[in-house]
Amino acid sequence: MAEQKITKSDAEWRAQLSPEQYATCRCSATEAPFSGKFYEHDAAGTYVCAACQAELFGSDSKFRSGCGWPSYFQPIAPTAVAELDDDSHGMHRTEVVCARCDSHLGHVFPDGPPPTGLRYCINSMALDFKPV
Repeated sequence: MAEQKITKSDAEWRAQLSPEQYATCRCSATEAPFSGKFYEHDAAGTYVCAACQAELFGSDSKFRSGCGWPSYFQPIAPTAVAELDDDSHGMHRTEVVCARCDSHLGHVFPDGPPPTGLRYCINSMALDFKPV
């Protein structure tokens, strides 16, 4: 069963999120590589959306890609994230957003490990963590 979509005004998002989270989640900013709190994080649990707490990625799908951002080979469920075409910065990429609140998470690339061959490159600023 899909979770109910969350919609808030810009003012509500600004009040709820830190300035850095707002810039990432609502304005598609990207944190500097190798700087995020979850880049070398290895605890068991679930990575959730910083804006709405929707479950996004399990720690069992996290891997070290060396790209500078936390990387996962699949979302926790096929409906957890949505993918959008992103033609910004003079290139074509696939943006990943939270399916529940449309927060920008990062991008997905076709150079990940088995079993999916995908690399979900996600900003730590867009995530919270719930340990098992």
